[in-house]
Amino acid sequence: MSDRYAVVTLDEIALGQMGAHWHPVRRTLDIQAFGMNAWTATEDAQQVIGEHDEVEGGQHEEVYVVVSGHATFTLEGEAFDAPAGTIVHVADPSVKRGAVGERGTTILAVGAKPGAVFTPSPWERTAEALAFWQTEEWDKAIVLLEEHLADTPDNGVTVYNLACAFARAGRRDEALARIQQAVTMEDRFLEMAQTDDDLASIRDDPSFPRP
Repeated sequence: MSDRYAVVTLDEIALGQMGAHWHPVRRTLDIQAFGMNAWTATEDAQQVIGEHDEVEGGQHEEVYVVVSGHATFTLEGEAFDAPAGTIVHVADPSVKRGAVGERGTTILAVGAKPGAVFTPSPWERTAEALAFWQTEEWDKAIVLLEEHLADTPDNGVTVYNLACAFARAGRRDEALARIQQAVTMEDRFLEMAQTDDDLASIRDDPSFPRP
């Protein structure tokens, strides 16, 4: 790669995570004008594109391309068959969208807010840290998550993931402080915390949040 052009394959930039493998295209190529990521299903009937809208995620207009395999897209509750070569355009940020694919299905996603300077989403920055779950490099994950939290202190997902990383790293007091903070930010984290394997090492503590 140079500062003028680059050529890579999706396989070269695949990061294993829980669920579908993530290909951080935008980050790898340092794309500034728009977001671009891809995901590959690692098993049949796997959620490749998580169900979401873009109302609070940047108001992005998005395009999805099924690069390989076979997917089923759901748009506002309506299912669409999407074999390789299918293009799905979602212009309205409020549309609920998601996709399930067979093993080996790869979907490329491109998005940006029309007329606005692009900035990476909070999700993308958090996802960079989740790559270290596969290598168990907890200290590296913590550094990235703390940097992200400094920029977006109201991001509950980052606080929750920090609790998980601290627990995995054996930093019990910091993990407890973060999970207590996370459950006050979003109700869903209280239920998640009861069964999350990442938090198993601190769940016996009397100060661990309970329903």
